[in-house]
Amino acid sequence: MKATGVVRRIDDLGRIVIPKEIRRTLRIKEGDPLEIFTDKEGEVILKKYSPIGELSEFATGYAETLSKTTGHIACITDKDSVIAVSGGSKKEFLEQSLSPELEKIMENKEIYTSKENNELAVPITQNDNKERRYNSQVIYPIISDGDVIGSVILLSKEQNTKMGDMELKVVQSAAGFLSSQMEI
Repeated sequence: MKATGVVRRIDDLGRIVIPKEIRRTLRIKEGDPLEIFTDKEGEVILKKYSPIGELSEFATGYAETLSKTTGHIACITDKDSVIAVSGGSKKEFLEQSLSPELEKIMENKEIYTSKENNELAVPITQNDNKERRYNSQVIYPIISDGDVIGSVILLSKEQNTKMGDMELKVVQSAAGFLSSQMEI
């Protein structure tokens, strides 16, 4: 844990303000859930809560099934990072922060499908090199109680690969199933 040098007082309602700079750095927005931890030394630790992150083992198995079934790279994300990947480089995707373009698609609850190789590809992670392209991809948001909590993504880097109705139905089913697991 690193010190920030910032000291805040608790108000009469038990609230504390997290400085804007820290919220911006950690990408904490108004309304984001935070999980509260304590330890034996009396420290209080706030951690950004990811409901879909609690299903990471389950999501990993689901990504493997998606990849084997479709032959494509399968990624499952929460709102901030890739939590499961199969069929592609784990180093390239796993636990990487999402690109602003992907975050915007999720925020708008959009379903994105690139069907032609000449369309621009949406970068998945912030580390995506702008020169690298996926020849086709489909992105489907995971929605629970009206809020986007993540996405299911299929990617292909192979030439002449097109995402069609079958791939769209597969990611739609996966997103629906993962969403239903959050409601249990």
